[in-house]
Amino acid sequence: MLSEIERVFIVSIILASASPRRKEILEAVGIKPVIVPSCADEAQVKAEKIEQRVMETALLKGADVARCAGKNDFVIAADTMVVCDGKAMGKPHDKKEALAMLMMLSGKWHEVYTGYCVISGRTGEASARYEKTRVKFRGISEDEAKCYVDTREPMDKAGAYGIQGKGRLFIEKIDGDFYNVVGLPICALSVMMKNDFGIDILRQD
Repeated sequence: MLSEIERVFIVSIILASASPRRKEILEAVGIKPVIVPSCADEAQVKAEKIEQRVMETALLKGADVARCAGKNDFVIAADTMVVCDGKAMGKPHDKKEALAMLMMLSGKWHEVYTGYCVISGRTGEASARYEKTRVKFRGISEDEAKCYVDTREPMDKAGAYGIQGKGRLFIEKIDGDFYNVVGLPICALSVMMKNDFGIDILRQD
């Protein structure tokens, strides 16, 4: 936990991700993160439960970047996965896989899990949590799915869709945090930062 004096001298928030969506979410609440994508090998994470897997992957990414963090830096990392009918979906490897994912989601509820963590560059202290949001796709035709895949929007997104982009055309209902589906549950993250590290985002310039 930072003292009142130490809070004044925070140099930066480091985002261990190349995701433009996570960067935009942080910037929208006044944080201008330094972008340092992680090079960690995510295959090291062997957890079977999705909740544990996304948290461990976030911690792995964060720890990789935190090795180079300054003492007044804080590293934020996250990992998002989509689960439908018990099957975990990461980012599609190609258009064929993206199409298969979209057709699996068609007309169904699915879950989006995001593991997120914060690591102190000063102490190495780390906190990790996860958030779950349920999302309902309307029924979509294969032609619609192919048209969407051709936009290439699905190719860098878990579950092969972006709720903040054209993928929103398929979203019928949502139960939970919208920003969790985008890739960073900013409400829960802000609470963790305040409670665990004494960083109040509302008071950051």
